Amino acid sequence: MSKKEMKFEAEISKLLDLIINSIYTNHEIFLRELISNASDAIDKARFESLTDRKIAEPEGGWKIKLFPDKKAGTLTISDNGIGMNSEEAARELGTSPTREPPSS
Repeated sequence: MSKKEMKFEAEISKLLDLIINSIYTNHEIFLRELISNASDAIDKARFESLTDRKIAEPEGGWKIKLFPDKKAGTLTISDNGIGMNSEEAARELGTSPTREPPSS
């Protein structure tokens, strides 16, 4: 597997606002967003399965799983949907030449 490097750009003021107001003070909102992302991945898989026979509902159905690890102090959220490819991640998580940054 080859390693691909991509430049990540973000508007610092918006990133700091997200970190300060979502991650540290509103843990419930941050957790809700992560679970919502997992749900979106499942919705994407369901939608793609309408036209792509290779994508079928997994045995046992579509699932979002939460794995708490008290010892490590972590919570892992997993799903069996379709995630973003590298282009989608670059477009949605930062700014790229194909997407203008939001105006203030």
